Amino acid sequence: MTTPILYSLRQCPYAMRSRLGILHAQQTVVLRDIDMKNKPEEMLSISPKGTVPVLQLSDGKVIDESLDVMIWALTQSDPNNLLYSHDKQKLPHMLEFIYRSDHEFVDALRKYRAASRYHDTNEVECRERCCEWLMAIEQALSLHAYIMGEAPSLVDYAILPFIRQFSRVDKKWYAQAPLPYLRAWLVDHYNDPTFSKAMFTHPKWQKGAENILFGA
Repeated sequence: MTTPILYSLRQCPYAMRSRLGILHAQQTVVLRDIDMKNKPEEMLSISPKGTVPVLQLSDGKVIDESLDVMIWALTQSDPNNLLYSHDKQKLPHMLEFIYRSDHEFVDALRKYRAASRYHDTNEVECRERCCEWLMAIEQALSLHAYIMGEAPSLVDYAILPFIRQFSRVDKKWYAQAPLPYLRAWLVDHYNDPTFSKAMFTHPKWQKGAENILFGA
């Protein structure tokens, strides 16, 4: 059986969360870190939309949505119970939360980052839109160590890359923002060896290069 192939990009938040899911599921894939300015034909032939992540399974099936990659991996193995299998009602709730985050928060974040980059006058307004979403997470983290409870879940790792992006837009403001629990949560993730593995810098993939095994 061939090893699944993951086309990825180190700094892309969607690719980042797919790598986190694979690591937590203790799955093994062949990692191909690509150059977005020179996308490999091997990737485009199986996923014409040309974005990462793209996972090609051993049977040829292709998964090219980051959350689906996470779900696939954790369905194979979930040693840390990120899917909260003890409570069947939790997964639909988690997926709904992530879906809303991907549309509401990520949209606000995109506008905030653009406003900051181009020094637009609406930067503060864009940041406040982000904070409206983040305050709900801050409230949850004030009650328990992770967003869904005392144990980490799919939600934490699915939104982590985007919270990371938010924290880096205006580091000075973020350092004193009224989000102390969120800051502590983010630092805890940074200190997790799994995060370091997910963010390790690998050479860009070139055809004929030696396989890079990633995961378990």
